[in-house]
Amino acid sequence: MPTVFRRLDRYLEVSEEVLAALAEGRGVVALESNVIAHGMPYPRNLETALAVEEAVRRGGAVPATVAVIGGRARVGCGPEDIETLARLGPAVPKASVRDLPVLFAREVTGATTVAATGSIAARAGVRVFVTGGIGGVHRGWEGTFDISADLAVLGRVSLAVVCSGAKAVLDIPATLEHLEMLGVTVVGLGTERFPGFWVRETPYPVDVAVSTPEEAAAVAAARFASGLPGAVLVTVPVPAADELAREELDRALDRALAAAEAEGVRGKALTPFLLQAVEKATGGRSLQANAALLRNNAAVGARLALALAERCPGPVSPA
Repeated sequence: MPTVFRRLDRYLEVSEEVLAALAEGRGVVALESNVIAHGMPYPRNLETALAVEEAVRRGGAVPATVAVIGGRARVGCGPEDIETLARLGPAVPKASVRDLPVLFAREVTGATTVAATGSIAARAGVRVFVTGGIGGVHRGWEGTFDISADLAVLGRVSLAVVCSGAKAVLDIPATLEHLEMLGVTVVGLGTERFPGFWVRETPYPVDVAVSTPEEAAAVAAARFASGLPGAVLVTVPVPAADELAREELDRALDRALAAAEAEGVRGKALTPFLLQAVEKATGGRSLQANAALLRNNAAVGARLALALAERCPGPVSPA
């Protein structure tokens, strides 16, 4: 049966299932679509996207995959939307916040990054957003000022964002400094160290460690209730069975960065280039780790969403 949507304004539509869950004060978890179109090849991207949604449902929450479909921001994409994004893959534009007005004006489809997904989810009234790894400050930023829009959005939207840290191709200490500057609270779930996406931890501490998603929800609820702008970033290490060896990863990253420099790859093309290079260097094990941490983060996000619904009862209305 086709997914039914309600149009809330000219450029935003939300599925009836998500709207009902928000109105009833139930847990809803937003999911990004860029990882579907640009993060994995078909059909693995489709399998992973559906498995992530199923992990949210098994946890008792409602999944809300976000994308731009035909020029409208859509919260709660249906299976048909997800399959289209998966099949088209890189042919679908990668959409950050700056790209949204162009997609809206031209009435075309786009896969939303962390920045765009977070902005749209918050606009729809969703409190929890699950992703794999956030963008951040790129290596060599001193000469390029290449800093992801993800960080700026995290500094202004009221969301609890579940991730496995920042993508390992980034400058992690600079990313954490930038998050501190923006006032984002960085929580470690079961860890006192910031996760490194494909590896379970980096040498850098989080702001506070918690033992359960429910404890993380208490931090997020306090932030929301206080009226402070910005997100609570709940970081979750990749499952131990899927972690990459740090030495192997460092070698792969060094080669990938050298190749990107030689080929002049910069801007929004850099992260996908580096991720693909690491995937090739690890024989596909980085892709396996990515899928595993996404499923794990989705299960955490469902628990977090349910705990937040208990702490902040009542209907949630779009902003």
